[in-house]
Amino acid sequence: MPSRRLSLVALTIFAAAAVVGCKTNPVIETPTAPPLAVPEPLPPKKIKIGLALGGGAARGFAHIGVIKALEAQGIYADIVVGTSAGSVVGALYAAGNTGFQLQKLAMDMDEAAISDWAVPLFGKSSGVLKGEALQTYVNKAVNNQPMEKLKIPFGAVASDLKTGQPILFQRGNTGMAVRASSSVPGVFQPVVINNRSYVDGGLVAPVPVRFARDMGADFVIAVNISTQADVQATVSSLDVIMQTFSIMGQRINQYELKDADVVIAPSLGKMAGNDFAGRNQAILAGEQAAAQVMAQIKQKLEAKRRP
Repeated sequence: MPSRRLSLVALTIFAAAAVVGCKTNPVIETPTAPPLAVPEPLPPKKIKIGLALGGGAARGFAHIGVIKALEAQGIYADIVVGTSAGSVVGALYAAGNTGFQLQKLAMDMDEAAISDWAVPLFGKSSGVLKGEALQTYVNKAVNNQPMEKLKIPFGAVASDLKTGQPILFQRGNTGMAVRASSSVPGVFQPVVINNRSYVDGGLVAPVPVRFARDMGADFVIAVNISTQADVQATVSSLDVIMQTFSIMGQRINQYELKDADVVIAPSLGKMAGNDFAGRNQAILAGEQAAAQVMAQIKQKLEAKRRP
């Protein structure tokens, strides 16, 4: 009997020792590394799109077609700069008119209401006129808002008659700035602003690409509507003036257009500067020209927006 008790005591001690052994030798687990954090994708860069609208008299209706085509693809300008006819369309666009609204304005335009601008400029008179009707028309169309109050930042390029230097109007009377930008020498009287005389901006910036850059554009779409000098008729004295502008413009544009991200050149053929009857065809030519380079515009915009 004593030996049996001894065996039970020994067994109890052995079991207790086993338990203690388990406690003193715990199972060690290898910690796992936390999952790597996936960085949030960076948002696309905000790009300011600038629209540089060139001069070219009635050929300027093509600008409207370009704007329509861009808007149809969701591309809207953040900055608009215009020279001569481009300043007219640019001011109306900057005031908040869509491409379709611009087209309606163009189709409803009464040449008689702006006759002191349209008639001599487009070859029906060689007299020197003031261009006040253009100023009045533009101011009425933009609800008499000054340039700095327009919905889109807008600039109009003119030439200082005394120094030959370009001037970029961004503040003040919208119609007067457009009138100065459109005052073809020999046809219009120079426009006097703050005791300085200004004439057509086409003398210094036929397509104002660099001024769009100066106003903060990261991506510039330039619209060149100037005619080729070798297809321009030279019948009247006005034709000679417009031919001179074409020759000068081609020289300047060789340098100016290089700084644009995309250049749109509507196919306007021999359309004359006085061809108001061809406004519909010009608008269509603008739409077609923009459509032809739309893939290029989108591709370059996407590349610019990459973070």
